[in-house]
Amino acid sequence: MQKRLFIPGPIDVSEDVLEQMLKPMIGHRSRDSSMLQRNISRKIQKLFKTEDQILLSTSSGSGLMEGAIRSCTRKRAAVFSSGAFGNRWYDMAICNNVPADKFNVDEGKAITGELVDKVLSTGKYDLITITHNETSTGVMNPLGEISEVMDMYPDIIWCLDAVSSMGGSNIEVDRLGVDICITSTQKAIGVPPGLAIASISQKAIRAAEKVEYRGAYFDLLALYRYIKDKDYQYPSTPAISLMYALDYQLNKILEEGLENRYRRHLDMAQYVQKWAREKFQLFADEKYLSHTLTTIRNTRNIDIVRLNQELEERGYVISNGYGKLKNKTFRISHMGDYTMEDIRGLIETVDDILKI
Repeated sequence: MQKRLFIPGPIDVSEDVLEQMLKPMIGHRSRDSSMLQRNISRKIQKLFKTEDQILLSTSSGSGLMEGAIRSCTRKRAAVFSSGAFGNRWYDMAICNNVPADKFNVDEGKAITGELVDKVLSTGKYDLITITHNETSTGVMNPLGEISEVMDMYPDIIWCLDAVSSMGGSNIEVDRLGVDICITSTQKAIGVPPGLAIASISQKAIRAAEKVEYRGAYFDLLALYRYIKDKDYQYPSTPAISLMYALDYQLNKILEEGLENRYRRHLDMAQYVQKWAREKFQLFADEKYLSHTLTTIRNTRNIDIVRLNQELEERGYVISNGYGKLKNKTFRISHMGDYTMEDIRGLIETVDDILKI
């Protein structure tokens, strides 16, 4: 039985998108390859709402995150974390010998503009990292509020992890002033895993030019220059089959209409949140609830492993809590091409199993 994946990712991929991966292979140095990658980049610019150059990477989003903090930190990075995936930026910095400090908020709380301002006012930092949508806690950090603060620090590079929100929430990269915005394909965009995507500003390019040791595979400056010099070619072999799927899915996303897509995601989120309030309790601060995933406190002390086993027998999968939140919380994603009908079917099945 095929199982519907209501987990933080990868999520279900439509059959017509998967079929695109069966197209015949083309040479990665061919004109057709350049055209494919150029077309993807132009559509991604519409999704990101940016005029910045788009970079594609055959990797998970973590690859471009590592590349960003290594390529563009000249002095010291300020890593803001609201959970496990915010912490990942800091681990990447330390592993790459990049000077960095981490600023945590309590799990379930958000990174505020006030906190960012307090840290940046010290003058110690030339780059910050923010995880927009923290899937361990279900918090969506307030980009508008943070953007207002970043306007006061025009020389500081802003790196944004939008891996689990881009495609499901409106992120206006240029208006916000984000210098490097990173996502990947297997979550709200609705394509199989294996491709990471980033926009990169001219300010970030200038910063990278001042960093001597930027690595090799994830050297963002090298990727940028190669694209410019070689007409949308990449230094290493890209995942062409995944690019076929991404190109096709981007057409579907734009045909649906971005505002319609964001509204659909918000409707699904609010449905799950309402159910969670009635039957359990939300983990995240009510002011900062994610549009693509809900983390729910296990106030009934249910056996989450057993629940998932019974859900799988009926064709569904949800996710246990992450790390130390395992069994204390569980998570339901509502992203990609899912509809309200899909979400209702899942929730009704959970209710039937738990008899609540």
